[in-house]
Amino acid sequence: MTIKLRIALTLPNGATANLAEVIAAAQRAEALDYDDIWLSDTGNLDALTVSAMLLSQTEHMRIGIAVVPVFPRTPVVLGATAATLDQISPGRFILGIGSSSKTMIEGWHGLEFSKPLTRVGETLALLRQIFSGEKTNFDGEFVHSHNYRNSAAPINLPIYVAALRANMLEMAAGLADGVILNLFPCDALPKIMEHIRIGAEKAGRDPASIEVVCRYQVAVTDDPARARAQMRKGFVPYFATSVYNQFLRWAGHKKAAEAILAGWQSGDRARTAAAFSDDLIDAIAIIGSADECRQRIHEYAKLGIHTHIITPLGETLQEFEATLTAFAKEKFSFR
Repeated sequence: MTIKLRIALTLPNGATANLAEVIAAAQRAEALDYDDIWLSDTGNLDALTVSAMLLSQTEHMRIGIAVVPVFPRTPVVLGATAATLDQISPGRFILGIGSSSKTMIEGWHGLEFSKPLTRVGETLALLRQIFSGEKTNFDGEFVHSHNYRNSAAPINLPIYVAALRANMLEMAAGLADGVILNLFPCDALPKIMEHIRIGAEKAGRDPASIEVVCRYQVAVTDDPARARAQMRKGFVPYFATSVYNQFLRWAGHKKAAEAILAGWQSGDRARTAAAFSDDLIDAIAIIGSADECRQRIHEYAKLGIHTHIITPLGETLQEFEATLTAFAKEKFSFR
């Protein structure tokens, strides 16, 4: 089985995100022949609602979410929403689920962030049951459902799982239709791909049948220092949280993880920012000329990533446009 190599785009969903501008950006991406749009569910514009708008106002792109946290919404709510989205434009929607982080789940939602691997796995299993059209009959450690049946089912709706470290990577590769990666240092990718292979083979699956999706922070720019500063400003807090700090350690950057955490806990933001070094930023983000950025995507494709989600770094429309157009079909193709 050969999985198509794809170029995708993440649309802005920050504090200033505007629905009309997001829809316009998606239509612009479709005009440039992007294959997919992948939304983030970060507490601003609701990604599931936006998915409905995009499915109705675009023609051929896949619309995916990377990702919906499994704690705030029950599997029945997720299943009903996803089944509805599939009816808008059958075969174009992909549901990506993940655990999110303690900061978001406990801080934003006031819920307990407990056993994320178990919670994601149980949610995935119950969603499969819902999509099959059967009445639910499920009792897990956290997730329970009985006698619910969705009238739109059975549906063949793909479920992808976001994963960082070994156990989640292997579970995702063993049970989901795809694995979603994010914010990894480039030298960790072989290790990540090895755990995807292990998980697939443990489940009796061909690793080549598992779509690997990755969201990259990308800046096509002639001012790398400015892009690094934007990356540092936006993502130091990520790597200070327990989930991504532990991931950075697991990925082989223990000293940087320890320094970031120590600076953050002490309240010394300058120390924290310094620990997120230029070298580490360059290992995680894709920053440089259009040719340099395109070459990095080619390298990741050769290492096994199928769907490459471009998330433009930058605070201006000009910066967004430079990165967006660098990956238009007329300028970029997989060799």
